Amino acid sequence: MPKPYPKEFREDVVRVARNREPGVTLEQIAAGFGVHPITLSKWLRRADVLRPCPMW
Repeated sequence: MPKPYPKEFREDVVRVARNREPGVTLEQIAAGFGVHPITLSKWLRRADVLRPCPMW
């Protein structure tokens, strides 16, 4: 079983993916960090679930 990525690394990758320039794909971000694009997609979904909801 592969070792999990450190939490700080995952948070950095998610931050970069969310703040990417127009035209930059998630695949490019994932490749730049050496992770699979599906892994990055899962991290983004998980971060969305864990992010506090703003008050309406």
